[in-house]
Amino acid sequence: MSTVEPGLATDNDEAIRAWDGPLYDRFVRFREIVTTGLGAHGEVALQMYPPARGDRVLDVGCGFGDTTSRIAALVGPEGEAVGMDAAARFIDDAVRECADVANARFLVADLQEGLAGEGGFDLAFSRFGTMFFANPVVAMRNIRNAIRPGGRLVMVVWRRRIDNDWLYRAQTIVEDIVERPQEYDEPTCGPGPFSMADADTTSEVLLNAGFAEVGLHRCDLPIVIGHDVEEAIDLVMALGPAGEILRLAGDRAAHLHDTVREALRKGLGEFESGGELRAGASTWIVTATVPA
Repeated sequence: MSTVEPGLATDNDEAIRAWDGPLYDRFVRFREIVTTGLGAHGEVALQMYPPARGDRVLDVGCGFGDTTSRIAALVGPEGEAVGMDAAARFIDDAVRECADVANARFLVADLQEGLAGEGGFDLAFSRFGTMFFANPVVAMRNIRNAIRPGGRLVMVVWRRRIDNDWLYRAQTIVEDIVERPQEYDEPTCGPGPFSMADADTTSEVLLNAGFAEVGLHRCDLPIVIGHDVEEAIDLVMALGPAGEILRLAGDRAAHLHDTVREALRKGLGEFESGGELRAGASTWIVTATVPA
């Protein structure tokens, strides 16, 4: 993952187009599986590092706003939860679905460009929302600037591919059949979900962004990746590294989809348990503080 400074990295426009377009559509399709599975890791982080009653909390990359709503309940009516996401379609859903949560509000913002008019947060929280910045040092510095001195960052990010076998296995199976195209019309999601998998790299990014007391806690928790094998295949063909390869290849790989499905059926079948497909998921719960 790059740690370059402004002017040496591209902006987030391409990633935002991906998240506000084809990736949004895919997340809507698999919302129940994604939010339940990923939500479990986010819940562990909130249990380990809960916001206090009355805190103001920034929820970075809030998506549908389910975590923002959860945080709003934890901080109580005297506190505030502010969900932000660079993809306007996610924010539209969050605003609509959390309309009755009085102490939650939402905004569209690219944190690599800053958070104008927002600051003084006691906590910045993120569940898989900080891994796609083209220039992570700049984005994390802007997050740090939005937190009061002495406040805290808590974020959940994926650990290594090999520690998330269901994603890595799907990727290798697809790569054996479909070549990732060198040229494509579809936008990519940026550095990708494993950009903060390396503990040393992530620590360096946060320290360069001005955080202190960086800590990483490993969280291993199984998640349901499909209510049957066909749903799991649909999921990995739509999202994650395998899904990205197929999406970028587009119609050029359509004739290979049946071959891909058969290979995934064999490769993912061993995760089946009691009718569901349940696989191990490994994340870092990363913490850091803003110097007082």
